[in-house]
Amino acid sequence: MAQQVFWQRKTLQDMSAEEFESLCDGCGKCCLHKLEDEDTGDVYYTKVACRYLDHDTCRCQEYTDRQQLVEACAVLTPDSVKETYWLPETCAYRLIAEGIPLFDWHPLVSGDPDSVHKAGVSVAGRVVHERDVDPEDFEDYVIRWVN
Repeated sequence: MAQQVFWQRKTLQDMSAEEFESLCDGCGKCCLHKLEDEDTGDVYYTKVACRYLDHDTCRCQEYTDRQQLVEACAVLTPDSVKETYWLPETCAYRLIAEGIPLFDWHPLVSGDPDSVHKAGVSVAGRVVHERDVDPEDFEDYVIRWVN
């Protein structure tokens, strides 16, 4: 019988910091500007990316200092995942918190760090830089992901 991997046998709270960080699939969706409907609470993703998101790798270019540079940047913790209601449905943090298995394209499952891009789940090549869009126009950039 094969031994379960850490994300199958541990809760988010039981993971080491390194294990927790490794759950990020690198999709880049967290780094997109989002709009929330004040009446319904629905969250809409835009294709407007944070200025520090590398549009090809979908990684933050200022990861260590991101909270100091971007006030609204959310830093996930094992305890904050359940309250971070805007996480994408494909997000490993959300999936693990809800007891749902990771997708086959997740780099931890596939063993390939680029599998999230190959599967078309990341924002690579599908976003615009925030400097090119007036915040008043973000509504014009609302998107619906198919995955």
